[in-house]
Amino acid sequence: MVGYDPEAKCVSTAEAAVAGSASGFVTRVLVSPLDVIKIRFQLQIEQLSSKTPGAKYHGILQAVQRILQEEGVLAFWKGHVPAQFLSVGYGAVQFMAFESLTKLVHNVTSYNARDSFVHFVCGGLAACTATVAVQPVDTLRTRFAAQGEPKMYHNLRHAVVTMYQTEGPRTFYRGLTPTIIAVFPYAGFQFSFYNILQQFSEWMIPPEGRERGNVKNLVCGSCAGIISKTLTYPFDLIKKRLQVGGFEHARAAFGQVRMYRGLLDCMRQIMREEGPGGFFKGLSPSLLKAAVSTGVIFFSYELFCGLLCALKNTDSTGRKEG
Repeated sequence: MVGYDPEAKCVSTAEAAVAGSASGFVTRVLVSPLDVIKIRFQLQIEQLSSKTPGAKYHGILQAVQRILQEEGVLAFWKGHVPAQFLSVGYGAVQFMAFESLTKLVHNVTSYNARDSFVHFVCGGLAACTATVAVQPVDTLRTRFAAQGEPKMYHNLRHAVVTMYQTEGPRTFYRGLTPTIIAVFPYAGFQFSFYNILQQFSEWMIPPEGRERGNVKNLVCGSCAGIISKTLTYPFDLIKKRLQVGGFEHARAAFGQVRMYRGLLDCMRQIMREEGPGGFFKGLSPSLLKAAVSTGVIFFSYELFCGLLCALKNTDSTGRKEG
């Protein structure tokens, strides 16, 4: 049901946006703790090892214990309000754009809208559109998740006003270039691999076993998320480093901080000081998050689309009987 299917004209563009918003909301609640840990790992200059002097975080379990001790359980949902705005808005725009683009491909080109290459291109373009729309909220979410104690930003309104007054409006789009560079292949791989895995599962699973479609959607989405994240992870790390530029004093409690003049300078400093492995800091929680979030987002999107279709069919049946 992900992508335009001329044989199953069930979900409209508006309904795709509703289903995308709902799936984004559900996914964000579940993956927020992993996201906080991932961001903390990405922003740490020191190596993620207990043998490194000054390293605040060494691994996932140690990070969980330390955050619980120092900041409490609610720290795992730091920045959850802007993160929910991000997820709901992103999900709506992404799936609405994806459904519209695949429908456009079907109507004006000779390509098959169900082709994996079409899903790669349309998925990447849809994600870029959604990214530009929600980038300011993503920057706010990163700032909230990254700040320690005492907090620099007391609430969402205070963060917006402070950032605007002290750093200007362009600060809300910090890291946009690497985000766009990374999000196109990442989302493209997500949609294309999800499509490939769905087709593969149809070939592998006998007809009598296909009634468990929801489990299949979850597994296919999780695998697609792991593959996509591994291939594009360095750009996600660079984006996070750039988004906290001008925010260094609020991160003093977390260890060393760096100032970057842009994308290339950030890449040079990471390579010089941290080596190639520096581009993959936080990969473990990121892969775990990618598996959960991508699996849940496709699972819940398909589920909500199915519910909307069922409601429409029920209404149409009721009208005919009436």
